[in-house]
Amino acid sequence: MTSRLETIIETPRLILRVPSLKEFEPWCGFMADEDAAQYIGKAQPASVVWRNICSMVGSWQLEGFAMFSVFEKDTGRWVGRVGPWRPHQWPGNEVGWGVIRETWGKGYALEAAVASMDFAVDVLGWTDIIHSIHPNNVASQKLAMRLGSVNRGPGQMPPPYQNDPVDLWGQSDVEWKQRREAIWATLKR
Repeated sequence: MTSRLETIIETPRLILRVPSLKEFEPWCGFMADEDAAQYIGKAQPASVVWRNICSMVGSWQLEGFAMFSVFEKDTGRWVGRVGPWRPHQWPGNEVGWGVIRETWGKGYALEAAVASMDFAVDVLGWTDIIHSIHPNNVASQKLAMRLGSVNRGPGQMPPPYQNDPVDLWGQSDVEWKQRREAIWATLKR
């Protein structure tokens, strides 16, 4: 039996795998970009990024899931982190996303999120999935809508994010299973 720590998911253009410190430098660049990091913890120094990567790897080790590191298939370039996430006191089982600025508008976040939604439902057995989205984050709201999620209203994040406004978008596993083939079909064109 293969450990989840060896999980690799391939999509038409991307490879998703468990994060490692090999991605430290590009991840630092991503989290130093104030616009890219604005709604996912804000810009962070390298010391905090290191702890965040270790937190993701630790979650994979302890719980069998966390966000994936996402790579372009053609180039091998690290382009972001997307996937299932549920830290202590989180408002639900989340599939979240964040990709580097150079890939905005290419559909990478959608492609990786669709694969992550499938993983959450088919492998993890999640029956409900949320996306914690700041009310001003229009790009993520549009992505959530493309996934078929709906705005369920305001949510409450745990410390240290308890004062950051957030709307909880989401859908059930049944709703996801009903629409995922149509979403995949649009990505394979």
